[in-house]
Amino acid sequence: MNLQNIFLQTLSQFWFIIPFLLFVGVIRSPWFKGVFGEFLVNKLLTSLPETDYTLIKNVTLPTEDGTTQIDHIVISKFGIFVIETKNMKGWIFGAAHQKQWTQKIYRHSTKFQNPLHQNYKHIKTLESVLDCNAEHIHSVIVFIGDSHFKTEMPNNVTYARGCLGYIKEFNQVVFSDTEVETLITRLNEIKMKPSLVTDYKHRKHVKELVATKETEVSNPTCPRCGSTMIVRETKKGTNAGKKFLGCSEFPKCRGMSKLE
Repeated sequence: MNLQNIFLQTLSQFWFIIPFLLFVGVIRSPWFKGVFGEFLVNKLLTSLPETDYTLIKNVTLPTEDGTTQIDHIVISKFGIFVIETKNMKGWIFGAAHQKQWTQKIYRHSTKFQNPLHQNYKHIKTLESVLDCNAEHIHSVIVFIGDSHFKTEMPNNVTYARGCLGYIKEFNQVVFSDTEVETLITRLNEIKMKPSLVTDYKHRKHVKELVATKETEVSNPTCPRCGSTMIVRETKKGTNAGKKFLGCSEFPKCRGMSKLE
């Protein structure tokens, strides 16, 4: 029996391995994690009373430099809530003012854009297209998955069901029923029609933004808390006089790394 026949016979016996590996690859992909996270948050948001809250999901809006895509928008008489979903695991370090936050899984650290900054563009776009007072538009960041905040987060950065509690904290009426209906109608008219073309153009725009940011020189961030690192000098011991990168939050944080 030649090698080709052996291969074909083996393939016929273990054909199920190939679709299984493809399935595993899909569910572990960033795309699937994002979609699944948005699905879970969507299920949570649909539990809000329909008489007071209207959920509009997967909204792509045109901007001056391309498009911006918003996971969920909740419009109510208590305000407009713009929800950004993050499906992540591990330890999460971050602060409201930092450009990048840190995800740490065991010894491996990964930087990602501060979702509050990411959502800021969404809010400014909505403020413009809806001609709405910025004070009535609220940013909400929801983390889905086995993640744990290792630094103190703002009140609008929550785990899963925490977003419902945050939204319900706003109980002062700021829009009349007529104004709510006008906002919903206007948003549905302005948002781009969901399609493969719309998604492709948005992904292309995002890749261009990422490529541009990667070429910019940025300050290194602390591997422990995500704060800015600064050059320090060892004062004592055998390494006295040697320079290294130390966390700007020292002594609260003692993160350090070698100076390249």
